[in-house]
Amino acid sequence: MSDVSVHLGPNKYGKAENRLVRITRDGDRHEIEDLNVTSQLRGEAFAGSFFTGDNSRIIATDTQKNTVFAFAKKHGVGSPERFLSLLAEHFTTEFDWVEGGLWQAEQYAWERIVAGGAEHDHSFVRKGQGTRLATVQVVDGDTHVTGGVKDLVVLKSTGSEFWGYPKTEYTTLPETTDRIMATSVTARWRYLPEAVAEGVDYDAVYEEVTAVLLEQFAVVHSLALQQTLFEMGKAAITARPELAEVRFAMPNKHHFVYDIARFGLENDNEVFIADDRPYGLIEGTVVRDGAADAPAAWMDVPGFI
Repeated sequence: MSDVSVHLGPNKYGKAENRLVRITRDGDRHEIEDLNVTSQLRGEAFAGSFFTGDNSRIIATDTQKNTVFAFAKKHGVGSPERFLSLLAEHFTTEFDWVEGGLWQAEQYAWERIVAGGAEHDHSFVRKGQGTRLATVQVVDGDTHVTGGVKDLVVLKSTGSEFWGYPKTEYTTLPETTDRIMATSVTARWRYLPEAVAEGVDYDAVYEEVTAVLLEQFAVVHSLALQQTLFEMGKAAITARPELAEVRFAMPNKHHFVYDIARFGLENDNEVFIADDRPYGLIEGTVVRDGAADAPAAWMDVPGFI
């Protein structure tokens, strides 16, 4: 058997899914911030751990975890993009052999419980309308920031058609000029580097972009989910000059008219069966003309490889 030669390919390591809850107690009225934070580091200096088990340059994943919680106390959280940027700056400057990394966060929104007609000072209920996303990526000395949202489940009961597609001997789907269109939107938007350098109100961008995405889903009379995706991305980039591109993953959440004629009943597009699989999966990117590509911004980002 001949000798086999191998080498170490791309790698990173860290502590995943640190469930961080930060309560700000300024007086009787409290604030809550709830994140799921992942920290992963990259660098040639980590190769020794793979080759020989040399951990002399390994910043323990437990250390990364503890840094997340310590920074929440020392610096607060604020927007997830801001918090991840603080972590990225710390790990790439405190340890000169750390060449870069990927820091990710999901943020879960809470709102105050209303009691006695007024918002309660320290009691909250989880909001269920999508989960906020953020990433900070440091590669070759460049920092890339993305925001986003996932699990934004939307449905329109009309205003959607699907017809004009090729028919084969295996085509069974009937054409329709009036259907339910539903999807679970995952969208991630990349910030222009110059906007990040000048300072971005990440919270304001998140609020406006999610509102724009929802509005476009509602108002576009859709002939294809792809058409709706493009109009959503175009509207987001038009609304926010800080954005370079928006990437989408939008699975069909199919609703098929159920056959109740066998029961002597007429179904006038009123009764549907929600069929969760298999499903169409539509993915696409809408890019601002003139914006430079940044493939490193998407490296290892889930769902957007």
